[in-house]
Amino acid sequence: MNHSLKIFNSLTGEKEVFVPLHENNVGMYVCGPTVYSNVHLGNVRTFMSFDFVYRALKFLGYKVRYVRNITDAGHLTDDGDVNNDRFVKQSRLEKLEPMEIVQKYTVDFHKVLEIFNLLPPTIEPTATGHILEQIELTQKLLSEGFAYESNGSVYFDVLEYNRRGLNYGELSRRNIEELFANTRDLDGQGEKRNPQDFALWKKASPAHIMRWASPWGDGFPGWHLECTVMSTKYLGNQFDIHGGGLDLKFPHHECEIAQGKAGHGENPVRYWMHANMLTMNGQRMSKSTGNYILPMQLISGDNTFFEKPFTPSVIRFCFMQAHYRSVLDISNEAMVAAEKGFSRLMEAIKMLNEQLPNSTTSTPFTKLLIDWKQKCYDALLDDFNSPILIAHLFEAVKWVSQVKNAEESITSEELQELKTLMNAFVFEVLGLEGEQSISGRSQQLEGVLELLISMRMEARANKDWKLSDKIRDELLALGIQLKDGKEGTSYTIN
Repeated sequence: MNHSLKIFNSLTGEKEVFVPLHENNVGMYVCGPTVYSNVHLGNVRTFMSFDFVYRALKFLGYKVRYVRNITDAGHLTDDGDVNNDRFVKQSRLEKLEPMEIVQKYTVDFHKVLEIFNLLPPTIEPTATGHILEQIELTQKLLSEGFAYESNGSVYFDVLEYNRRGLNYGELSRRNIEELFANTRDLDGQGEKRNPQDFALWKKASPAHIMRWASPWGDGFPGWHLECTVMSTKYLGNQFDIHGGGLDLKFPHHECEIAQGKAGHGENPVRYWMHANMLTMNGQRMSKSTGNYILPMQLISGDNTFFEKPFTPSVIRFCFMQAHYRSVLDISNEAMVAAEKGFSRLMEAIKMLNEQLPNSTTSTPFTKLLIDWKQKCYDALLDDFNSPILIAHLFEAVKWVSQVKNAEESITSEELQELKTLMNAFVFEVLGLEGEQSISGRSQQLEGVLELLISMRMEARANKDWKLSDKIRDELLALGIQLKDGKEGTSYTIN
């Protein structure tokens, strides 16, 4: 197979032949969630896109170190008022400690991604676990003259960066003079030399709960600094791929480039990849407009936008039908069509794996199979083109039907090759799950729940109310509600 992979590099605006820093090894960093609320479908689309990239790279023979962080501190909506810290705001709203908020929504994030069959990253670092490294990088940027302290906060000096022949704005292709002209007047801007300077370390107000000691007083790290520190710690000062949502391109990724160049003397990332947004019924999803749905509401059917529930694999199949760089619009019609397409694909796989006859005679099918295999690989190699790959898979679905109806013959060797490739592309690369694996997982879950219910009944019989309540409460925290009745205990899964 021809294995010349091309990736669209957001930094250059062109598809480029992918040449990793270390042969056959890939270092990939993807900006993870800010865990102050339930993960939304747009986030799921981004993480699913890079799960597909991760799977494809592994399938193509690369050894991948995939780092995806958890932002659990310091995510200001701007560099001004520290009351805009999302964790502090949410902790006040829910009357919980900030780290309780972090734990609650980190668990939700992992649970949702597991339901959609996303592979876990190789390393999942947290911002709060790397405070010392963030302080060290801030000190280095200060000593090199790229940053300055102001009233207990430390800011990156964008003008100084550009004075040294570097180019803040190179990723988003923004002119620095235009950036200065269009800056909003924010609280705290008086601390900055220039409006486009961004926080490396922010002074904590007396009421700010999340705070760490630093050479500049108690405070917390800047959002952009976290990703620079965590990516370079585990992948090196320069690494292969950095991914994230298109909404992070500016200012977040722009700031990461500036921090990396200023702190380490080289461009931190060779290939920048950005996943496009998800819309619903042709409009941007937004809580304020009501055009909004959570992943589990789409799965359960508990919403007013879709006529029925849809399985995680159908949703994943729908998402994979759009290229990661394209806007993906979901609607009731699109989901119903995706369900029909997914069913056709699964039926073909089932026939291929269980029932398909084969012939011992040689046929022209061999050439078709070789060409088809190359086209499937070409789709992956062309900037991870999932919709084109899926189109080629449906060519094979047509062949399966023809062979079953004796309109086409196939040798046992060809049959085995087709089986192997179809299963690999559908399950290993696209990450879909067939009914068999889903039902098998459901049976396992049912068995575990019956065991826990039995243990709880035994605890109640022994008047061990503490254990009984613990089982009930911890299952409830996972979205499984136990209901005690005259005929025993039943459960519902939310």
